[in-house]
Amino acid sequence: MQVVVFRIGDEQFAVETSKVQSICDMMNITLVPKAPSHIKGLINLRGIIITILDINLVLNMKSANTEEQNIIILNLEDEAVGITVDSVDEVLEVEDGSVERVVSDKEKVFIKGVINLKDRIITLLDFDKINI
Repeated sequence: MQVVVFRIGDEQFAVETSKVQSICDMMNITLVPKAPSHIKGLINLRGIIITILDINLVLNMKSANTEEQNIIILNLEDEAVGITVDSVDEVLEVEDGSVERVVSDKEKVFIKGVINLKDRIITLLDFDKINI
């Protein structure tokens, strides 16, 4: 399987390329009054309105002080949803056997496993399991 590797703070995460619609540079995000805290706002991408998630809140991470540089647009069920990330690092070819499953608590069912490479560990996320 192929994955897109991205960085949030000092951590690396990945999502399967089959879920990625596009990757774009950071753009103006319109805030939505009274939206849930994990909704950062909306963007207009070539005439399509896309909801942007605050992935730091979803992953229960502190926001890094770095400037977010990219938006990854994901295909989730019937909807396109964006996440802001510090950077998109690379596209990797990963063998299914190299993804180690992790026993996680019920709150983190969106962690599909970890990709254990020689020099680093990348957390593989399953965005279909994230409640929006």
